[in-house]
Amino acid sequence: MTTSTATASDLRPLRKVLIANRGEIAVRVARACRDAGIESVGVYADSDRDALHVTLTDEAYALSGVRAAETYLDVGKILDVARRSGADAIHPGYGFLSENAGFARAVLDAGLTWIGPPPDAIDALGDKVSARHIAYRAGAPLVAGTADPVADASEVHRFAREHGLPVAIKAAFGGGGRGLKVARTVEEIDDQFDSAVREATAAFGRGECFVERFLDRPRHVETQCLADNFGTVVVLSTRDCTLQRRHQKLVEEAPAPFLTPEQDAELRRASIAILREAGYRGAGTCEFLIGTDGTISFLEVNTRLQVEHPVTEEISGVDLVREQLRIAAGEPLGYTEVTTRGHSIEFRINGEDPFGNFLPSPGRIATLRWPSGPGVRVDSGVVAGDVISGAFDSMLAKIIVTGATRTEALQRARRALGEAEVTGIPTVLPFHRAVLHDGDFATTEGADFAIHTTWIETAFASRLTALLDSDSSASAPRSTPAATTTPPEETMERVVVEVGGKRLEVVLPAGLSFGARPRTPKRPARRSGNRTAVGSVGGNALASPMQGTIVKVAVADGELIEEGDLVVILEAMKMEQPLVAHRAGRVHGLSAIVGQTIGAGSVICQIDTLDADGD
Repeated sequence: MTTSTATASDLRPLRKVLIANRGEIAVRVARACRDAGIESVGVYADSDRDALHVTLTDEAYALSGVRAAETYLDVGKILDVARRSGADAIHPGYGFLSENAGFARAVLDAGLTWIGPPPDAIDALGDKVSARHIAYRAGAPLVAGTADPVADASEVHRFAREHGLPVAIKAAFGGGGRGLKVARTVEEIDDQFDSAVREATAAFGRGECFVERFLDRPRHVETQCLADNFGTVVVLSTRDCTLQRRHQKLVEEAPAPFLTPEQDAELRRASIAILREAGYRGAGTCEFLIGTDGTISFLEVNTRLQVEHPVTEEISGVDLVREQLRIAAGEPLGYTEVTTRGHSIEFRINGEDPFGNFLPSPGRIATLRWPSGPGVRVDSGVVAGDVISGAFDSMLAKIIVTGATRTEALQRARRALGEAEVTGIPTVLPFHRAVLHDGDFATTEGADFAIHTTWIETAFASRLTALLDSDSSASAPRSTPAATTTPPEETMERVVVEVGGKRLEVVLPAGLSFGARPRTPKRPARRSGNRTAVGSVGGNALASPMQGTIVKVAVADGELIEEGDLVVILEAMKMEQPLVAHRAGRVHGLSAIVGQTIGAGSVICQIDTLDADGD
């Protein structure tokens, strides 16, 4: 067990924090810095030049690139901005480099303060195999799994023969559902292993995977923890994150409902023991699965702030980002437990189409209207007119609703989700409205909680269409062109320029934009409300329903295939999406190449029907 030797003399007040992220979390950190009287520095890819997080930081610098690999994942560029801006600390947010121990070490080696856990703790807990060893030493509950990463699919077969099916194939350095595949039959193991390795490599740069027994129909619960430099570890609240699709969370709530007192106590005990064993410091989340028989199994530790952190903030009154800043500055927490009050539910508003199997839906946001009123909080990183690309995460915002009880929170949520409006791209708003009226989720307090991690794909799938159709907002066009109006004439004009890569806003008399024509306001492009589903684009053509990158081609030109056969796998918004044949026939004109980026509507191939002779 690692122990802390910090003293009060180790205080290192923060003056200027570089936020190595984008979108909603960068906005969240910038606001916390402003509240704490700390300057903030933003960074941005070319497509984020006018993003909300850029305008809310005290200063912002271009990373000169489009893709994540050349911007938010480029350690050299981020450290160079820290040097040029005079930042003395870096907050990584979540995603990107937030759980990269190498980045944390580079920050510390540059003489900067790392607002996160020690690199050694990130290494130990970020490797899911090593994390299992730590959990075992801490006495945390665990299901059967491989002690180390498997070399190939044959080892997965051997584990399945010993422990049975289904099995989970999991990225050793993964998280957020990426690089996680479930094999329910022996025949699925090889393809699922290959897919997990591909997805893990694409998302985390490491393809190692381990295997463990898969708990069917479990609940997903977690604990929000804080640990300071003086050995204090506090569990602020439990959370339930069971409502997921493709192993990625859609709805989270705190505290986790329907836990027994014994389960609650075990989750807290195990979490504190795991973090102490790892020598942890900062904000972190211990995640667990609870089986239908009440069995608790440790899942992983997320060594960063979680997307769902606001629900804990709402019931605890603790600003988790400011606590991160205090801990990084060397301050003690000053408390060992937190009293919570009420119930809070978070709804992730993603740019995904619930009418089309939650496929990512890049495009331009035409209009936005967020809810307000008692118990409603909105954390957003976008404004109307912004373009949601396939290059980054699909989340637009989080709507957090809090009430004195779960029942009151659900009532307020129905009102809040009814007020929300996003046009221009499909979003999951209709799904959230529908699920709030479903008896399995919106059950009364004290009743059995029927939700499990695959509930959306199984139990809810048959009811989803009817519930969506019953929602008047869902039956309206899902993407409405924005009204265009002529703005009033202005005598002054704001122009954004970059000087030495630093973003500056200059105010000039209208029409004097350094000799260029006056700027016109950014207006949403007109866009049709109908999206092409997976399948044909008229006749024989099979087309992509989304923008993405081809990572696997499963057929060859001239091959005979059946309806439903896999044709290609696309990667969009960091997740793999299979594209299957819409009809039986012979493939011809196959244009797909691994590594190729294609747009929505791009024709992958033709599938010609066969005549009576099979030709």
